[in-house]
Amino acid sequence: MPELPEVETVKRTLNGLVAGKTIASVTVRLPRIIRRPEEPEAFARLLEGQTIHGVERRGKFLRFLLDDYVLVSHLRMEGRYGVYPSDDPAELHTHVLFHFTDGTDLRYKDVRQFGTMDVFLKGEEWTLPPLHKLGLEPLEPEFTTEAFRRRIEGRSTKIKPLLLNQEVVAGIGNIYVDEALHKAGIHPAREADSLSRQELAKLHEAIVSTLQESVEAGGSSVKSYVNGQGERGEFQFQLVVYGRKNEPCRTCGRPIEKTVLGGRGTHFCPHCQKLKGKRPVRKRDKK
Repeated sequence: MPELPEVETVKRTLNGLVAGKTIASVTVRLPRIIRRPEEPEAFARLLEGQTIHGVERRGKFLRFLLDDYVLVSHLRMEGRYGVYPSDDPAELHTHVLFHFTDGTDLRYKDVRQFGTMDVFLKGEEWTLPPLHKLGLEPLEPEFTTEAFRRRIEGRSTKIKPLLLNQEVVAGIGNIYVDEALHKAGIHPAREADSLSRQELAKLHEAIVSTLQESVEAGGSSVKSYVNGQGERGEFQFQLVVYGRKNEPCRTCGRPIEKTVLGGRGTHFCPHCQKLKGKRPVRKRDKK
């Protein structure tokens, strides 16, 4: 599934491709992609005549800013957007086509068919699913060490599943949680409330730097991900633990191990990321 760096890269490339274009009509070939409004015909009517003024990102979601509406799109496992001449034949698995007045199309292709699209009146998207409960944005100024600590401290959940919770931190998934935990030297099965303030500060820094480095590299193309121009990312060549089971750790040379936490495959180095217990609570001496 595309995570924050990949969706951020798609956002940036799409802004250069579709900003300023006006939608003449919409073709929906797979109705279940459309969630709001439920009827594909109503979805198409709302968007006809609307101009795309820009594309933004919230977590793993894209927000297409129109005249009167906001289109919220999630790529899920393998969704992708591309711009084509309107007279080009649509490729297999192309499910939604936005026909522009300039003779081009924005086309949504999704082999797995898990992607979603919702249309809201401007501002309404923040009060309803799927955006209303998303957590902190890790590349925004409000993602401070203190704000991160407040979200984590006092919770007994294992740290990896907690970081995958989009209501805690929005946008990071399996790849970048594994990478950030390794960079911070924290075992993914550590309980969140066992982490010291110093460890949380180090983890905060690791999350930000890992995501920034991936965005600069155009994201990770570990499966089928490409940006809005059909280009693959390059960060997969910099991955330290993710997808490297039994390969030597780039830090210590010991084999990378893989386990399952919260139903997700998890890569880590048992030497660099030692599993520690909770910090002991010291009781006051009795008088």
